[in-house]
Amino acid sequence: MAGCPMAAPRQPLSLAEVEPGSENERLGVARDSMLRNPLILKAELGKPQRNCYTLPGFDFSYGLYIQRTDGGVPEAIGHWNTVKPRTTSAQKMPRDFITMNRGALKAGYTTAHEFNLYYKAKDIRRKDDEHSRFKRSPPKVPADFTYGITSRPCTPFFDLLQHKYKELWMEQQRALTAAKRVGKKKKDKVCETRTTFLRKHPLPAKEESFWHLPRLEKVGPHLSTFPDRDARKKAFSASR
Repeated sequence: MAGCPMAAPRQPLSLAEVEPGSENERLGVARDSMLRNPLILKAELGKPQRNCYTLPGFDFSYGLYIQRTDGGVPEAIGHWNTVKPRTTSAQKMPRDFITMNRGALKAGYTTAHEFNLYYKAKDIRRKDDEHSRFKRSPPKVPADFTYGITSRPCTPFFDLLQHKYKELWMEQQRALTAAKRVGKKKKDKVCETRTTFLRKHPLPAKEESFWHLPRLEKVGPHLSTFPDRDARKKAFSASR
């Protein structure tokens, strides 16, 4: 800060600076090492914490000092060091054993020893075009094929501003909820059994009839003791 003198660093506390009644007052034998132990030293009221280590003066430079070896700007202006280009050695192509075997057979060699001697005498190497797999069998690519990574489509800002994606999501959620409700209704529907069907649609009651012999079913009565048909019906209804 301009206009303010730089404050000196807080040096370790000494016995001469300790006042009677202060926080770091020691009774009995007192040593300077007691005031340089951070576990024993107590903080002073209204003052910053003291450093328990002896610090160097203002003329001390912290950090690692590296001696200049390049000479700085004058050396760069006076001597221009250039990097020598690296010489790349020509790639040694593999041997062309097909051509060498063909030549050895034409020369009349048949044994393995003779073939090895022919290899040493005529070291034929493969050509660069033949060694390149891409040149030997180029890939079949359409004429209108475009190499590289396809660019990302433009962001639909109008759809974002109009909350179109929100509306689409809401419609999907509504359709999903409706489908769940329909499925739940189908699950809640109970299949009817014979008991529940008979409760809703009872069978007609069968009329009771007296048992008769089969050979007498179609034979009419020969004697009627009732005065009329109404009296006969009343008598039959009372006996049931």
